[in-house]
Amino acid sequence: MLQEDLLQERRNDFDVTNTVEVSSPSAVRAAVRELFHTLYPLHSFDPVWLAFHDFQKCFEGAHPDYHAVDTTYHDIQHTLDMTLALMRLVAGYESTAESKDRLGPERCVLGLVSALFHDAGYLRHRARDCSAVNGAEFTLTHVSRSAEFLSAYLPRIGLAHTVPVARQIVHFTGYEMQLDDIELDDPRDSMIGHLLGTADLIAQLADRCYLEKCRDRLYPEFVLGGIAVAEETHGARVRYRSGRDLLSKTLSFYHSSARHRLEHNFNRAYRYVEAHFEGENPYVLFIRRNLSYLTTVLEKDAWDRLRRRPKCFVPDPTGEARVMALAIRRLEQLADADKIQLRSCSTSARLRALREDGRPAEPAR
Repeated sequence: MLQEDLLQERRNDFDVTNTVEVSSPSAVRAAVRELFHTLYPLHSFDPVWLAFHDFQKCFEGAHPDYHAVDTTYHDIQHTLDMTLALMRLVAGYESTAESKDRLGPERCVLGLVSALFHDAGYLRHRARDCSAVNGAEFTLTHVSRSAEFLSAYLPRIGLAHTVPVARQIVHFTGYEMQLDDIELDDPRDSMIGHLLGTADLIAQLADRCYLEKCRDRLYPEFVLGGIAVAEETHGARVRYRSGRDLLSKTLSFYHSSARHRLEHNFNRAYRYVEAHFEGENPYVLFIRRNLSYLTTVLEKDAWDRLRRRPKCFVPDPTGEARVMALAIRRLEQLADADKIQLRSCSTSARLRALREDGRPAEPAR
């Protein structure tokens, strides 16, 4: 049983059970491997082991073709947290499904490799992406880029035959395709896609520092990705004026989009976690806590309660400041072109503070 006091003491870079360090590729690989061998004791884990190795190599900047990950919300921790969540979902599903409906080891392997590289589209290619200053610029196309990455990568680890399915299921983690337009012939392929999309959502929403990360890291990514401010023919459409504004609209996003996906598009696949945790669902517990806490912050205008400063797991130690600085520059370029007005006091104060000392500003109080 998951004790309340244990959950209360959860560390920032640990999973929902406070037992797995989800910023550590080796720790997550060990946890995934243990579950995998419990489910499929006769099947080789080698392709997944190689995928973990190559994931770490790519995201840490040791790959000759790719720069290290530089998106501070979609960082190494997010991918590892999501991959662990997927393995737990698969374990729960396999323990409850009828034999003819079980995914089997090969689909589990495909799901895990797809999870590790579902955000590879944010990585900047050293030759092809010379004009991009940060991976967040690919926000609107990163899932398609991830599909292309998987198409090239899977044959290298002996999984060429899975490419057509991988190119489809990775889109369950994004918004570039309508989910109803994803065409898969085998219901079990659709199921691994649903589990993949579910893992991506619940890992983010249940992150202990989800609220602070939305405000301080996702917002700059949205600026650079053309989501916070979308340039249009007759000017610009401002969706989010600041990190606070983004966070203030997060409840609406959850109820109108994320929850609909979890409950309807993915057929409540998050409940398979309960089979793994003997009836409990720590992901749902932390999602409810986060959303409840956000409701309190909004109702009381108590922004000073969001004080956590989680470590950012990108190789560049100044990565968070760099992304914020790039976002500032982008906003100021738009303002200079008279496309937007930087009227938000909190935004302006944070921009000035960062520009003056080169470090991320303290959370607005």
